[in-house]
Amino acid sequence: MESTRDIKGRIKSVTNIQQITKAMKMVAAARLRKAEEKAAGARPYADKVGELLRRASANVTGFTSPLLRTGEVKKVGYLVISADKGLAGAYNSNVMKKIVAEISEKDSSTYKLYLCGKQAHNYLKFRGITEDSYHFGFSDKPQASDAIELAKEMIDEFVNEEVDEVYIVYTKFFTALRQQVTMTRLLPIVADEPAKSSEVAEDTFNVEPEEFIFLPDATTVLTKLLPEYVQVQIYSSMLQSAASELGSRMAAMTAATDNAKERIDDLNLTYNKARQAQITNEISEIVGGANALE
Repeated sequence: MESTRDIKGRIKSVTNIQQITKAMKMVAAARLRKAEEKAAGARPYADKVGELLRRASANVTGFTSPLLRTGEVKKVGYLVISADKGLAGAYNSNVMKKIVAEISEKDSSTYKLYLCGKQAHNYLKFRGITEDSYHFGFSDKPQASDAIELAKEMIDEFVNEEVDEVYIVYTKFFTALRQQVTMTRLLPIVADEPAKSSEVAEDTFNVEPEEFIFLPDATTVLTKLLPEYVQVQIYSSMLQSAASELGSRMAAMTAATDNAKERIDDLNLTYNKARQAQITNEISEIVGGANALE
């Protein structure tokens, strides 16, 4: 049986861990609120850019662009968005399970991996999989400049025919307790494809459509809008992933704090029992010694 000193040491260690997890939970909760607002704020803009893209393409006949290139798919690019830090529950592992399942039966010459986040890099490195591009340092606080840099890289890879399709793998945010790993096609752009936003109400499509006037002309607007659309989609996905990461971390730290409290309660009970047994033993020794002197 452990001594009371050992048990007190364990109680102190678990208490220190509980203080850390509680602090991390509070920080994640505070940052989650801001991340959720940014993700929600970017969604209408992304939807509107998609709508403008479809309206402009409907006003242009015979328009061609390298970003609309279609044909035989020989090599696919995957832009994977994960976290730089751990302690976020199953957030990172769910993303990596998705991409590993996608490439596990493919030859390495048929795909390219573009990673965002240290966790994705470490996960694949441990399994002997080498990425083609690696970015980190912005997983929980993405900026528009980061999305522009990634969009430029994806567009260059696609235009130079390094890949024939580009998919983005990210975590869609619903609530702090519910996120879903999602994979959507980024390139080539299908200009007449309807928006796929779960946030748009059904009756939105019953509203009388707006009329747009494109200046100087629809072709010029469409040429400018295509790369902008890629940037917006990447930035929106990064914001969704950031909110999902913070939500997962808050939930994980909440569970860890609760588990630490239960462990402390169990250790206190064990300590009290051990202390009681020690006192009983001391009393027995005193009584035994007194009886021996009689």
